[in-house]
Amino acid sequence: MVKKPRFKRIILKISGEVLGGKEEYGISSQEISGISHEIKELTERGVQVAVVVGGGNLFRGVDASSKGMDRASADYMGMLATVINSLALQDALEKIGVYTRVQSAIDMRQVAEPYIRRRAIRHLEKARVVIFAGGTGNPYFSTDTAASLRAMEIGADALLKATKVDGVYDSDPIKNKNAVKFDRLSYIDVLKKKLRVMDATAVSLCMDNQLPIVVFNARKKGNIVRAGMGEKVGTIIGSMG
Repeated sequence: MVKKPRFKRIILKISGEVLGGKEEYGISSQEISGISHEIKELTERGVQVAVVVGGGNLFRGVDASSKGMDRASADYMGMLATVINSLALQDALEKIGVYTRVQSAIDMRQVAEPYIRRRAIRHLEKARVVIFAGGTGNPYFSTDTAASLRAMEIGADALLKATKVDGVYDSDPIKNKNAVKFDRLSYIDVLKKKLRVMDATAVSLCMDNQLPIVVFNARKKGNIVRAGMGEKVGTIIGSMG
């Protein structure tokens, strides 16, 4: 008997570093293929999947800004990096038979549809995967905030943040072997403890709309499917009802 998914519609936020593989730079065909197959499995189980991809594997606007580049220009470059990643993911999905649409917050009709909320929802209802590219279309906002915003707009049941670590810790588990992992957190805890899960704007937006966030390791095979089905994986922020 096939287990019924807990969520009808999700936003999957994939960090750019995950797409970069072990080097965390460039686009790893192995990583993007594995992610695509898990997204396909979720759609086959009846989950409507929308995706927001970061661009940190290609360009980080904040880093460039800290080195003297104009912040707005650096952020726009970062948005273009998310478009490149989105097109790569679209190609990988369509190669395995998943109908996919890329919608960009920055108008570039030759490569992607413009972001239109109602059209995005219609694509999802037709079992197409929708990839939201270009962040929010505005500088000074992260792709985490874009994921939170799009989740509200399309009526997603949860925001799944696929990262390179297996949840939220009280300190960096890569640097601190004694770091403690949280199984559950409230939105307020994340904000008060300044845990670097998502930026404060994204967390606040989810808190105001009671949207659960699940943070998990995307590199462990099967985790995207488990998280998308609503199974216990990683760290849950907020309540899943």
